Amino acid sequence: MTRRIFLANCAVAMAGTGGRRKVLISVFQRGAMDGLNTVIPFHDKRYYELRPSIAIASPLDLDGTFGLHPSLDTLKPLWDRRQLAIVHAAGSPDPTRSHFDAQDYMESGTPGLKATRDGWLNRALPPGAATPLRAVSMGPRLPRSMRGANSAVAIANLRDFKLREKGSMDELQTMYSDTQPGRDTFEAMKLIESIDRQPYSPAAAYPESKFGQSLQQIARLVKADIGVEVAFAEIGGWDTHANQSPRLTNLLSDFGRSIAAFSTDLGDRFEDVMLVTMSEFGRTARENGNGGTDHGHANVMFIAGGSAALKGGEVHGAWPGLEPEQLYEGRDLAVTTDFRSVLGELVSSHLGVRDLARVFPGASKGLASQSLLL
Repeated sequence: MTRRIFLANCAVAMAGTGGRRKVLISVFQRGAMDGLNTVIPFHDKRYYELRPSIAIASPLDLDGTFGLHPSLDTLKPLWDRRQLAIVHAAGSPDPTRSHFDAQDYMESGTPGLKATRDGWLNRALPPGAATPLRAVSMGPRLPRSMRGANSAVAIANLRDFKLREKGSMDELQTMYSDTQPGRDTFEAMKLIESIDRQPYSPAAAYPESKFGQSLQQIARLVKADIGVEVAFAEIGGWDTHANQSPRLTNLLSDFGRSIAAFSTDLGDRFEDVMLVTMSEFGRTARENGNGGTDHGHANVMFIAGGSAALKGGEVHGAWPGLEPEQLYEGRDLAVTTDFRSVLGELVSSHLGVRDLARVFPGASKGLASQSLLL
């Protein structure tokens, strides 16, 4: 950790005690994943007509109607154990096809409104005793969704979360030990250093990818019982305008293997965890001339968790259809589930935060329950 990053984390650190808690993990798939080739509507003949060269011919059958991309075979056991739920045709009501704007709207939780200063995941933090590692993002900077009045910390790597400059610790402690943010950041660093000193072997084989290693480190923090309540990880590369088939195969393999390893590694702690995935928008229903797809509208969200309350093994949401008159603007899968409805149910039922008007301002009354949790 450099002096600059230390000072940035000072502004977002927390204090308190740890313990076993409910944890919500947000995974952002940056670049707009192709939901139609991820959870395939093989029952709909129009799917194959619209995608003659890139359609998935033999998906992994989930329920006789939808199937998983074969590269997600590692997630099928979670589905069979009812520890994985899917929401199809989910997305933002805002029509933008700009990656930047769509990601900003989704992370702020206020589609179409650019003036929002904080993120939905920051606002979703439950009230009560906080810990120095209450809200953790795996990466060099804090994502939009975790910025706000509630403090959070960005960690690129647990082993690197320390001051590298000689003498910096003593100097900064002298300068900032009389401030709460300073004390909190020092406490966070001490906690991570104590965790890192302990011998550790994950209980599952994670991919060596950035995403796989991010989930491995989140699992380690959760199992350490130091009070993590929300966490964030991301995986990019989903903007498949050309040569989509091999690219999507590789991305989904990493995505599925990482989440499967995460669930195994957590063991019984998976009962306390809900992991939700999202992408800024989907892809066009029709393939383009380059063996790919362009910016679309509705997409797929995954929810994984070990709680018996999760209504897993089901594809939730209303299927809008792929006929010309059913497509959004004549080209995209239509949104039938507002992504905030999914997040809102997890925030309310899993984290216990009932004030959704604060988490999703201006939308809470219009968020329909998806009955994801019992």
